[in-house]
Amino acid sequence: MSAQDKTDQQPVKHRHRTEGPQKHVVVFIFSIILTLIAFAAASAGGVNTTFIIIILLVMAILQVFVQLGYWMHLKDKGHLMPILFMAFGFFVAFTCIIMALYWVWW
Repeated sequence: MSAQDKTDQQPVKHRHRTEGPQKHVVVFIFSIILTLIAFAAASAGGVNTTFIIIILLVMAILQVFVQLGYWMHLKDKGHLMPILFMAFGFFVAFTCIIMALYWVWW
């Protein structure tokens, strides 16, 4: 059996493909588009204020998910604890805001 035959019989190991700059460029462009949409909504005159606030909130939430998922790599495996700590932080902040509103209004 020749050396060539031995290498043909070995299973092919697939290399783990890392993220290239293409995905980062696409996400960066997406972030810029979200920012431009929010800027256009804020600078538009004669539009209902409630509609503008809803647009700005939706753009902000999308921007947070893009930033956390791609720039902070929370979409990758092994990031459960940072996600849980951030969720707990959001819960504490939300609870503090609700309690402050409750304290002031009642």
